[in-house]
Amino acid sequence: MDFMQIKYFLEVADSQHVTKSAKKLHVAQPALTKSIHRFEAELGVPLFTHKGRNIILTEYGRFLRDKFAPVMQELEAIPEQLKTKIALENETIHLNVLAASTLITEAIIEYKTTHPNINFQVFQNTKDELYDIGVTTRMFYNFSEENAENKFVCTEKIYLAVPNNEKYQGVSSIDLTEVKNEGFISLFGSRQLRYICDKFCENVGFEPKIIFESDSPAAVRNMIAANIGIGFWPEHTWGKLEVDNVQLLEILNPRCHRDILFTCNHNKSDNSNVEEFFAFLRSYTGSRMK
Repeated sequence: MDFMQIKYFLEVADSQHVTKSAKKLHVAQPALTKSIHRFEAELGVPLFTHKGRNIILTEYGRFLRDKFAPVMQELEAIPEQLKTKIALENETIHLNVLAASTLITEAIIEYKTTHPNINFQVFQNTKDELYDIGVTTRMFYNFSEENAENKFVCTEKIYLAVPNNEKYQGVSSIDLTEVKNEGFISLFGSRQLRYICDKFCENVGFEPKIIFESDSPAAVRNMIAANIGIGFWPEHTWGKLEVDNVQLLEILNPRCHRDILFTCNHNKSDNSNVEEFFAFLRSYTGSRMK
């Protein structure tokens, strides 16, 4: 039993006329007749019987038609369904965002205003390589010109957020060693930004005293803004600190900044939407991170 035998059988079962079926299937009538007979021999039962000049289904033929017809309809619908899935997939951009999540969210919001049909799926997975655009960070990237059109790097200054009190009043910059005894608000250690900021402290000889940590950048920002403790504040990724009781200080020693790497993969049959958004992202982050 093979796919073509089933297809031939269903067509003859529908028309109950071998000549008409052969014409519709674009096969010779003898070949179609031979296929039906071979199918019957394989199953061990007659599927058709003659009634005058026409043929009709036997009890076994009707049973087989009722079983195979819906299955064949589903099989024949698969290519069109696949085309639809591909079209929808080509309109969905998958982003693996391990850094600068607020910046990426703002970029998506702005992009959607002019591209409402483009969908976005944003996730965070250090081991997943099946994404269209990836965003990650390190202290420094050795940027290679190879495939440069598929990646770009932005450098972001990292400030120190401190209370706007008498101790820091009138201060605009600081040496990190001056706050080694302060309580730090921080991301969990698994976060790349946390690793980078811990390295800044290590470079000047101390380990930060963590009084609150979270895997949520928003929670860390809110706790710093509430003046619970001090913390590192990436300039463009987290945006302006719009509260009066906390201020951002430039860190003079060590020089605190990080590189954010954007990469574009070509995993789709049509990558034009991904490439267009990647070009927008390059322009958007370039204007935000001057």
